[in-house]
This record gives sequence, structure tokens and C-alpha cells, in this order.
Amino acid sequence: MALSPAMAFAGEQVTAAQTPITVTDIAGREVTVNAPVKRMLLGEGRQLYLIASLEPENPLARVVAWRNDLIEADPATYAQYLEAFPKLAEVPAFPGQENGLLDIESTIVQKPDVVLLNLEAMRANEDAKYIEKLAELKIPVVYIDFRHYPLKNTEPTIRLLGKIMGREARAEEIIAFRHQAMARITDVITRAKSDRPRVFIERIGGYADDCCLSFGAENFGKYVELAGGHNIGSDILPSTFGQLNPEQVIAANPEHVVVTSADWKAYVPGGRWIPLGPGADPKVTRQKLEWFTTRSAYTDIAAQKTGNFHGIWHQFYNSPYEFFAVQQLAKWFHPELFADLDPDATFADYHRRFLPIPYRPGYSVSLTDGAD
Repeated sequence: MALSPAMAFAGEQVTAAQTPITVTDIAGREVTVNAPVKRMLLGEGRQLYLIASLEPENPLARVVAWRNDLIEADPATYAQYLEAFPKLAEVPAFPGQENGLLDIESTIVQKPDVVLLNLEAMRANEDAKYIEKLAELKIPVVYIDFRHYPLKNTEPTIRLLGKIMGREARAEEIIAFRHQAMARITDVITRAKSDRPRVFIERIGGYADDCCLSFGAENFGKYVELAGGHNIGSDILPSTFGQLNPEQVIAANPEHVVVTSADWKAYVPGGRWIPLGPGADPKVTRQKLEWFTTRSAYTDIAAQKTGNFHGIWHQFYNSPYEFFAVQQLAKWFHPELFADLDPDATFADYHRRFLPIPYRPGYSVSLTDGAD
């Protein structure tokens, strides 16, 4: 896909003189970049979640191109940013996959100071020798990670981007906020020593008919443990992502089922996905969640008998916002411990302090909540 050169607005507000610095990326590679970077190519559009947190005055100031996944996988957030920054529609977008090859021709055309790639794309791009080809053109590649080991790699990623963008103080403010939001849960769970309910996470619910995609001990699996639950997938799956069969789920008898889902009409028109995200209609999301109670994998399990079925925005698996997920899970698993906790208020506070768009609830739904 051939892209035109970046528009004038990209980078127009970044005027600081650049100097070469060497950083260590999340893959452990030493990379030299000219900082503060002025021209960034985002190997995943959802990297905007952090870019906008670090530079809310104009998140587009440094972005010369991006992958189109934010547009397709998170249309409600994209619409919010488009409303606030209409020129976002002019940023060149290229197709691709999370673990796929970079659009190298488009990258070369844009002449970025740095290319940001997710960790899972490393093997494909290095096997194709794309990293060496870009290095010959003095285009460095920096790997980041919110997905495979988010509790380990998100804060180093925030610091890394803060450094190359010249936003180090801002990065530390974001990290401090996250620490406080997570401690609000972990401190209580540690003191209470309550029983941990068995939890099954259904990953990408409604994206496909397959059952039962889930998480191992990382990502949402780790969020469950931090929130005071026991993730069933951690006992069975050897890696971050995997699949259980319905018999395994029934035998584990989860007391809670949490479905990660989102508005995926771009991928699965008319699918059973739950359109969670900013501004989601709670009546619609609740109705969509109710279908999941009928899946054969949940026949006669404890969660089906108590109605402990919950839905949560899938993009928490791939963003710096997982503190909301941990707070919401904890409130579902231990309502008596967290009666005064309001995860929406926490996320709204993050928006007020760090993001250029207003907070709109709609990131979670539960059958244990009263129907509107």
C-alpha cells in the first residue's frame, strides 16, 4: 500500500533540537534514536493509548503513519479522537496483523525517526530482515509490550516512550497513578486473605464460534490473580494465550465467567460480540452478555447458577489501562471488600489527568448488576 508523505501537521509542534540517545527496548536490544523523536510510525494503532497519555495537547504531533487496528478494533475510541482531532483522518493508515510483517515500503516513504513495534511482531520482521533493511536507512525500530507480559513490561514501555519523546516527567506521573490504582486492590486483597473464587476468562467472546479461548497465567490471567480470584486457565495453559475444551471448563466449575469482548463489526458483522467500550449502551451489552450463559461449556457450573457472568472491554489486554480491569474484577469477585470502590471514577480521573478526550462509561457489564 503506497502512502503519500506525511502531512505538515505531523511533527509541527515538536521543535526541540534532537540528539542521539541509546535506549534499551523491551526486547533487550540497545537502540540509538534521535530524541526527542519527531516522526513516529506506530506499528499498532492502539499504541495511541499511551502516545496520547504522554502528549495530550496534540497526540498527532509526532505520528506520521499507523496501522489501522484502532480504527477497526476500537471504533468508539477512534471516533472520540477523530472528534477532538479531525486531522486524524488524514494520517496514513496501513493494514496488518499483531504478529505480522511491517509494511516496509510505507515505512520507508514516511522516513520516521523511529518505528514502534509490539514484541510479538519481532520474529516475523527479523526473519524477513526488515530490521536490517531499515537500519541501513537509519530508521531504528523499538519494541514495546502491553500484551504478553503487561504487568512486567507496561511500565518499562511507558518510561521508554517517555524518554524518546522527551516526556519523562509525564511518564513517571502516569506510572505513579497506576501504582496507586493497583495498590487500592492489592493492599486490600493481601490484608483480607479471602478465599479466591474460581474464574474462567472467555477471551474474545463473540469474535469466533470457537470455545473456549482463554488466558494462561499472564495478561487477564494475571489480572484475575491480582483481583483476588483464581484463574482456571493458569492451571492448564502453558502460555499467555490458549484454548480449553468445554469439558475442562465444566470440570473446573468456575464461580465467575468473565467475557472479554468489544465492538468488532469491522471483523465479524452481526457477531455475538459484546460492543463494550466508551459510550456503550448498558441495555445492549447486558442483552449480549446474557447469551453467553447458554453456552454448553457453562452447563450447570456454579457461575450459571448464581448469575456471575461479566463482560469487560477486550482492549484492556493491550493497553496501559489494565488498572481499570483489575479494579473491576476485584469488585465482582469480592463485592464486600470493595463496596466503596468505583472503577469508573478511577478511569474517569485518568482521563481528566492524562487524556485529551472525555470519559464515557461502557467498559464493563455484569448480570449481577440490576437491569436498567
